[in-house]
Amino acid sequence: MPFKINISHKGKTLKIETESEVLVGKKIGEKIKGEDISNELDGYELQITGTSDISGIPGFKGLEGSGYHKRLLTYGSGMKDRRKGIRLRKTNRGEEISLKTSQVNTIITKEGNKKFNTLIEKPKAEEEKPAEAPTKEKETKEAPKETEKEKPITNTDKEKPDETKPKVKETPKEEEKKAESTTDISSEKPKTELTKEKTSQ
Repeated sequence: MPFKINISHKGKTLKIETESEVLVGKKIGEKIKGEDISNELDGYELQITGTSDISGIPGFKGLEGSGYHKRLLTYGSGMKDRRKGIRLRKTNRGEEISLKTSQVNTIITKEGNKKFNTLIEKPKAEEEKPAEAPTKEKETKEAPKETEKEKPITNTDKEKPDETKPKVKETPKEEEKKAESTTDISSEKPKTELTKEKTSQ
């Protein structure tokens, strides 16, 4: 499992991952060479200030080995309960780095050939490059939409009846009314013929 190393200097932090086991056996407070972590840290000298394992349990200076230590603590490092008179039993790790250590915090005691600011700017530039790539893909996807033209509405489309609308069936009452209206019209026709004959006589 790679070690996650945080290198702090003047309020700025550089994060590096390494699988080298040079750090195994080192203790909190000891100094290490930057070359052992990365080639870019040539000439640097780092001091280990803290550690934590996979579960996030921190290591403390003064505790022997790399195993667990259960301590009865008051408010301070490793215990954040501010209530008066409270003492809690907390589990901590020893000051020695082991293969179960996941994070190592360090500070720079001596700067090397490359300036620290140049080392921080490189990862930022690499992170910004992939962010621009998705924008180009979006433009290529949106381009075909602009070429599509709206189809003109023709008269044939307007005259087409809506086949989707269901046909309304006539009720029996409406059919009877239609039948009565047709009989009334047929009965009125002979009356008009009789009036014409009377006038002619």
